Amino acid sequence: MPNELSANALTCDPTKDESIQSACTRRTALRALAAWGAAPMLGKMTLAAGQAGGAQMVGGSGGSNLPRGNVPGSVVEQSSGYRLAFTGPVAELVGDLESTERGDPTREAEVPHGEWYSAGTRRRFGIWGPGPREYLPLQNLNTAPVEWLRERMVATAARFLGYAYQYHHVPDWNPPPSWPWRETCAGRNSKGVDCSNLTSFVLNQGFGVRVSSAIGRQAERTLAFERPHDAVALKVVELPTAYARRVETLRTGDLVYIRGREGGPISHVVIWVGGIGRSPSGVPLVIDSHGANVRDDAGRKIPCGVQLRPFREDSWYNHCASHAHRLFG
Repeated sequence: MPNELSANALTCDPTKDESIQSACTRRTALRALAAWGAAPMLGKMTLAAGQAGGAQMVGGSGGSNLPRGNVPGSVVEQSSGYRLAFTGPVAELVGDLESTERGDPTREAEVPHGEWYSAGTRRRFGIWGPGPREYLPLQNLNTAPVEWLRERMVATAARFLGYAYQYHHVPDWNPPPSWPWRETCAGRNSKGVDCSNLTSFVLNQGFGVRVSSAIGRQAERTLAFERPHDAVALKVVELPTAYARRVETLRTGDLVYIRGREGGPISHVVIWVGGIGRSPSGVPLVIDSHGANVRDDAGRKIPCGVQLRPFREDSWYNHCASHAHRLFG
């Protein structure tokens, strides 16, 4: 099993992973779950329909469509061999994001799309771009089965697989080259988000639940908010020291917070994939927006940005994990 531990990882220093890497080769964005129609090629990640083990497969060579309808399950696959195997049809998890304005990429921000790149937006928001809109609470937020809510969390995040690591508030804000830019591993400005803006946006768009996009505040707060600002409790999950017990404790959709270095402040957050994750080695998976120093099971560097990544026992993720937040269950 490849080991991504390095001198940087041993001291839990994420800046070597997230901010000072040379330009990544993957600079374009793909919604791995969003495009029911033809999807662009992105490295070796493609969308293709096929059958394996009774589940609807998404991945492999060729190009096709994600299926609509009542298939037994759906699998999203990366070139790393990491997969998501949902227990039900993807359309039942995020169909509203594919068919209504809730999932419209031009309506993600608090300002109209026509003003996203205006001089006024540039003066007001700078490198970060406009803030996200406040999405209405999901109608069945308090009645849907817990497992469905957890899988929707992962499915909503998976729509942004392949997006770059950028210091932006909304994933599809894609400023012109002349826009001020804070250097990242992406190598240039493009659509994308950082780690805590990804998790904040997923909760907002997927559930109408608001949490801070600032990593420190997101990690320390124990309340989230629905519109119009009714408090929603976030359960704090203390993580056992032993790796095996830690993996057993976490649940799909949990937000796991990672310290930048031993004893240091929290600097990163990941979404725990849990039982719907599949990896060649059996290692558990997370979704996050991160740098390019994490390697897959074959020892290849996983591109920076929003990706499925392994949560190995000897990784920075595990060594520097602080605690988790659980919204569902």
